Amino acid sequence: MSKEAIAKKAEIVDGVADQFTNSMAAIVVDARGLTVAEVTELRKQLREEGVKMQVIKNKILSRAAEKAGFEGMDEVFSGPSAVAFSDEDPVAPAKVLKKFADDNDNLTIKGGIIEGAVADIDKINTFATMPSRDDLLAMLANEFMSPVRDVAYALKAVADKKAEEEVA
Repeated sequence: MSKEAIAKKAEIVDGVADQFTNSMAAIVVDARGLTVAEVTELRKQLREEGVKMQVIKNKILSRAAEKAGFEGMDEVFSGPSAVAFSDEDPVAPAKVLKKFADDNDNLTIKGGIIEGAVADIDKINTFATMPSRDDLLAMLANEFMSPVRDVAYALKAVADKKAEEEVA
C-alpha cells in the first residue's frame, strides 16, 4: 500500500475518531436486508432529529474507537455496520432507531457510544424510552410554574369569594 493511501486512511480514522469523541451519541446498526426505500425513510427520520447516518468500514470504526479511547467494541464492529451520529441529543438516535427496528426486522441495533461511554443494547433501549431533551425541559418548566399557578388559583378563589360576599 502506498504512503498516500495509508495517509488517506489515517485521515479517515482521525475524522471518525473525532466524530466518536464529539458526538453525544453514536449508535451502530446492521441495516442488511433493508430496501433502498426503507433506508431512505430511515435516513429521513434521522435527519429530522438532527442525526446523520454513515456506512463506515469496520476496520476504520475499530481503529477510530480505539483511538478515541473506547475499548471493547470489536464485537459491535462485525458484519455490515452503519453509524448514526448525533451532536446535540443523545436520546434522538436511540428513539428513531429503536422505533424503526421495532417496525422492521431487518434493522438490528448492535451497540454504540452514548455521552462518552460505551453503550450496549440494553442501555440504548433505556435511552430510547426516555423523554427527549425538549420534553424534559418542558417538564422542568411546568414544575417551576406549578407553585406560581397554585398561588394564582388561591388568589382568584379569594377574590371570587369576596365578590360573592359583596353581592350578597
